[in-house]
Amino acid sequence: MTPDTTPDEAPRGVSRRHLLFGGAAAGLGAAGAIGLSYTARGTTSTAETANAKLSGAETIPFYGTHQAGIDTAPQAHAVYYALDLLPGTDAAALRRMMQVLTDDAARLSQGDAALADSEPELAYVPARLTVTFGFGPGLVTRAAGAGAVPSWLGPLPAFSVDRLDPAYGDGDLLMHIAADDPMTVAHAARMLLKDTRSFATLRWTQTGFRRASGSELKGTTMRNLFGQVDGTVNLEPGTADFDKLVWRNTGQAWMAGGTGFVLRRISMDLDKWDKLDRSGREQSVGRTLSNGAPLTGVNEHDEADFEAKTPIGFPVIPEFSHMRRARSDNPDERIFRRAYNYDDAPTPGSSVSNSGLLFVSYQADVTTQFVPLQQRLSDLDLLNEWITPVGSAVFAMPPGCTSSGYIGDTLF
Repeated sequence: MTPDTTPDEAPRGVSRRHLLFGGAAAGLGAAGAIGLSYTARGTTSTAETANAKLSGAETIPFYGTHQAGIDTAPQAHAVYYALDLLPGTDAAALRRMMQVLTDDAARLSQGDAALADSEPELAYVPARLTVTFGFGPGLVTRAAGAGAVPSWLGPLPAFSVDRLDPAYGDGDLLMHIAADDPMTVAHAARMLLKDTRSFATLRWTQTGFRRASGSELKGTTMRNLFGQVDGTVNLEPGTADFDKLVWRNTGQAWMAGGTGFVLRRISMDLDKWDKLDRSGREQSVGRTLSNGAPLTGVNEHDEADFEAKTPIGFPVIPEFSHMRRARSDNPDERIFRRAYNYDDAPTPGSSVSNSGLLFVSYQADVTTQFVPLQQRLSDLDLLNEWITPVGSAVFAMPPGCTSSGYIGDTLF
């Protein structure tokens, strides 16, 4: 159940599902699932009391001004799904789809079974589950017309370093599902994908991971598969800068409280990286490998001194380093980033790894914030010797909703 839903209110969820599908999709399955849910969870045993202290019992509120999963502390496991709408999915159908998805995502995020959940026991460990939805230009156009599409919502400009695979680009609907437990993610994904099968087909899937929950202190900056500390300089949720640069406050009214989303799939040539010595690795990034400190500092969060010179007059942090190229002199070009590693099966006979980074950025305006940053990296970044962008997708993340609404209700 969601935080502001009681067991006595459960029949409203059933009638809503019945209304949306005329009773055909839910049927006895929904009633059975609800019966299982309340039977299994109607009493509190000693074991349940003990389990409540486990990290798997942690929940993140679903309802609110902004969608969960954006400024949430990153979970250990994530999956991104992009879907293409079926030809007959019009505005009315989209509204029904988002109502169903919202209802089930809200339930699952609080450790309750989705309606028509045939394996409700798998939902009882939420493990900080969040489900975040994004809209592509095709969905926005079908829902409210082309005039509702933000100017930045569409493919990014072509960058010289890109080698994009269409299998990892575009889409009408994005679902970002994340939790600290991979089984929680898998079960939530199955429930939500089942909700969409009358409206859309799956276009692509990208899965990522970080260190397991509890293996490092909270707040520790992640490392990517190059061994680098990844993402030290970032906007801080809850600050004025964050509110200005991440949450959408101008433009289309339906996006107020939402944000722009960019996913770049970056292939990392670990086999080639293996041939580079430690000094070369640190020069290419501009930070030490041991603790992520800038080459002019001692600790990870020391401010970088880009003016510092070596005894023979060269910059201590090279102009071509990734750190320098990612930094803009214009404070309005900053983004909020989060990332996940991926490690897929290697191609037989060609390499010993097929790994990389799912780089995700959130910003109020993709064109004025993300594009300049990516252009600088494309023009001159030594790290381009070992990394290649192979996937790119842009979505509009609508604002959150109340318990009486649904994600996207501002658009419809």
